[in-house]
Amino acid sequence: MNEILRPTPAQMKRRIVVLVLAILSVTIAYGQMFVGIGQTPEQFAADGNGTLRVAGYAFAIWGVIYTGLLIYAVRQALPATGESRLINRMGWPSALAFASIGLWIVASAMDWEGGTVGLIFMALLAVVIPMAQESSAIRALSLKHRDRWTVVWPLALLGGWLTVASPVNLITVLTGNGDLPEMLSPTVWAMVAIVAVGLVTLAMTAAIRTVAWSLPVAWGLAGAFVAEQERNAPLAMFALAAAIAVLVGAILLSLAFRRRVERPVHV
Repeated sequence: MNEILRPTPAQMKRRIVVLVLAILSVTIAYGQMFVGIGQTPEQFAADGNGTLRVAGYAFAIWGVIYTGLLIYAVRQALPATGESRLINRMGWPSALAFASIGLWIVASAMDWEGGTVGLIFMALLAVVIPMAQESSAIRALSLKHRDRWTVVWPLALLGGWLTVASPVNLITVLTGNGDLPEMLSPTVWAMVAIVAVGLVTLAMTAAIRTVAWSLPVAWGLAGAFVAEQERNAPLAMFALAAAIAVLVGAILLSLAFRRRVERPVHV
């Protein structure tokens, strides 16, 4: 019989911080949208989308991501929820990620370009590093384990979308300021970014062995295909091919390693 490890007072404080920051990140995003303070994220992106852009509808995925993050934040905040290894390890990093994506909305509204780049990469690293470090624990989760669906999936979906959004944000700022290095053409730079996105996605999929990370990436690359069809057909087709490769590769990686899933050793 497995004993549920109840959270300590200090751990409950951390959980409340995670919950508050998750709620604030969602509130800031939708509040900025409805109140209209400063420029919208779409207007911010339009200032430098001459190299690589993503169709506007693709950003609707934030609704799914925010829902998952709230599910994660609420569940981990419940005193009845045991202090599992993943809840403990992902606590403060997820809080940093939530604070970063909330502040990103503020930075983009105020056109603080350098700030948006720093914040979005900070949010990405806050998810990538601990999930990569805890990959063995994630792989050991059964398909029915609650942490798989309420911790791994919500944070992997966020990480996947940030994997696409971070280089796009960087390229947008560089293009808008005329600072994109001229050693390569804008199209080649966009392709390099897409390749980097694909490699990171497949690496994370191989580490955690779930397709959760790849789904928003494929969605975002498909959005680039839609947006670039008329303006840059070669880039559009490259993005579509990458989307398919990422999705198929992620499925194959997840299935190929299914039988090798590590199981926790009980002493």
